[in-house]
Amino acid sequence: MTAYPSAGRGRTERLTLPGVLTAGQAAATVAGILAVQRPDGGIPWFRGHHLDPWDHIEAAMALDAAGEHQAAEAAYGWLAAHQNPDGSWYAAYQDGDPARPTDRGRESNFCAYVAVGAWHHYLSTGDDAFIERIWPVVRAAVEFVLALQQPGGQIGWKREQPERPGEAGAAVNDALLTGSSSIHQALRCALAIAEHHEEPQPDWELATGALGHAIRRHPERFLDKSHYSMDWYYPVLTGALRGPGAKSRIEDGWSRFVVPGLGVRCVLPNPWVTGGESAELALALWAVGESDKAVRILADMQHLRADDGLYWTGYVFADDAVWPEERTAWTAGAMLLAVAALGGDEATTAVFGAERLPVGLAPGCC
Repeated sequence: MTAYPSAGRGRTERLTLPGVLTAGQAAATVAGILAVQRPDGGIPWFRGHHLDPWDHIEAAMALDAAGEHQAAEAAYGWLAAHQNPDGSWYAAYQDGDPARPTDRGRESNFCAYVAVGAWHHYLSTGDDAFIERIWPVVRAAVEFVLALQQPGGQIGWKREQPERPGEAGAAVNDALLTGSSSIHQALRCALAIAEHHEEPQPDWELATGALGHAIRRHPERFLDKSHYSMDWYYPVLTGALRGPGAKSRIEDGWSRFVVPGLGVRCVLPNPWVTGGESAELALALWAVGESDKAVRILADMQHLRADDGLYWTGYVFADDAVWPEERTAWTAGAMLLAVAALGGDEATTAVFGAERLPVGLAPGCC
């Protein structure tokens, strides 16, 4: 069990959603995430599995939405303590043990996401001391990520494990639309943190503008992963795409990815719906004013809920089988964040609504 006592008793009443989640169920889900968290603050997928930085942060954000600020701060403390000298984190650590990285690649979106989590935590707590401590961590992570930006604005996927100590590792410059969209949200949050510190970052503003332009106007600059649902909704979820274009994108992919009564497919043509993708789509729907559809998606995915309050990763409906047989902290985290947004949690709506986040500077050419 986690070493962090509950600081948010009663807060889960704000994570209720009629027909989806009661206060008691929300409390059980929060307790499930806390039970996965290590004493050092790390949040692996589940005990015995690996930790990746992006999903670790998603779970921490859910803890903040539930009022578990001490546990969430411990999660950011884990990141601060184990950041690599180049500003990155490894892609995977066995059971969250920093001494046992199992994938020494350093993925750009994994590293950037600390800015989203840090800004969300600050907005949740108003803790000036925290944002002061985390600022150097965010700054170093952003610099690592922007070193992978390509001339067209898109962000390269990752750096491979170095062949020899002291080397940077080969850059994988191919860009993923999902990852770059997540990075776009992270850069906007990083700019918000920079503004809070009164430390302007004009290079970040230019990078953010160029990346947003690439996402909205140049799909050819990204690897074609259009059979994955995340590539469908991530530009909307992360705020890179809004307005009529966002609603049109959602409508265009709806019949391909949404399985009525079950949730959202992870990848076509597989008959497999997943909880994380379902909850994230609901959050994207909320962000473009489609709250009724968001609630329906969340209600549909409750068949994945387990007795301990966590959620199974997915369900193969052609076989009537849960698969894989795992309950992940990040699936539960995505669910809670979607409910928090629909319930009006200020920090969550600010980060995913994105209306008040800096937008960067538009590029001077097409």
